[in-house]
Amino acid sequence: MLAQILSTMLPVFLIAGCGALYGRYRTPDIQGLNTLNMELFVPMLVFAVLADQQAPLQEYTSLALAATVVVLGSGIVLYPVARVLNLNLKTFLPPMMFNNSGNMGIPILVLAFGEAALPAAVVLFVVEMLLHFTVGIYMLDPHTSIFRRLRLPVIMASIAGLAVNFGGVPMPQWLLETLNMLGGVCIPLMLFTLGVRMLDVDFGDWKLGILGAIACPASGLILAWPMIAILDLPGLQVAALWVFAAMPSAVLNYMLAEQYQQEPEKVASLVLISNLGSIVVMPIVLGLVFAAGYV
Repeated sequence: MLAQILSTMLPVFLIAGCGALYGRYRTPDIQGLNTLNMELFVPMLVFAVLADQQAPLQEYTSLALAATVVVLGSGIVLYPVARVLNLNLKTFLPPMMFNNSGNMGIPILVLAFGEAALPAAVVLFVVEMLLHFTVGIYMLDPHTSIFRRLRLPVIMASIAGLAVNFGGVPMPQWLLETLNMLGGVCIPLMLFTLGVRMLDVDFGDWKLGILGAIACPASGLILAWPMIAILDLPGLQVAALWVFAAMPSAVLNYMLAEQYQQEPEKVASLVLISNLGSIVVMPIVLGLVFAAGYV
């Protein structure tokens, strides 16, 4: 299992390393690349995942509710911590709330529990993504209007994908394949630009990064526990929720921090060190899940 986790996570750090190496000798337009990713590739990925109907979403309502509590509750749980330590709330809380359920969560769940876990992984990813582009953006810029947030390409893609899924609308295979290919660009591009940004990171913030690496999974696991006790989730969904709750910060936090100029260097440190910490956290969580016999 450790080998499986490493085989999933090492590409994350290798791609970011390629970005750092390239950025050391060139000066790529990070702002332009991030805008392209947010307005084109990410929305295509979200729509493709939903529209191909791999996840019968109506069967995962309780799991979606639990994931919502984990994401939003993490901000509430860690708010006093941020206040006591005098941390910038806009810098610290979003990376603690919005986790890496896409480019790390989906592959880890499928590797650990097989293809049967794919629907649950997709539902968790969609919940986190929708919350990130609504609540998360509001946290960074409260003056962004609701209409403007609804007009974001990723929100429109999510609404369209959900409509196709719930409506049972058949999609041409050639169109889905095209969207999947273009959407697949977003994950490595996220990691590549993160690597470039890491060249500007002030490692004097390493203490903040370590705090985030501990607080992010800890808050998620604390909140997942009562939700599992309250909701009657099937065993595979329980296992998926535990893994989701322990995920590190999403790379997307850095992209939004860059877009809104919310101390992107500090957010990059939080994201990178949190993902490094998951090399220790994820094998422990997976071992406990298997030991509990959920799958």
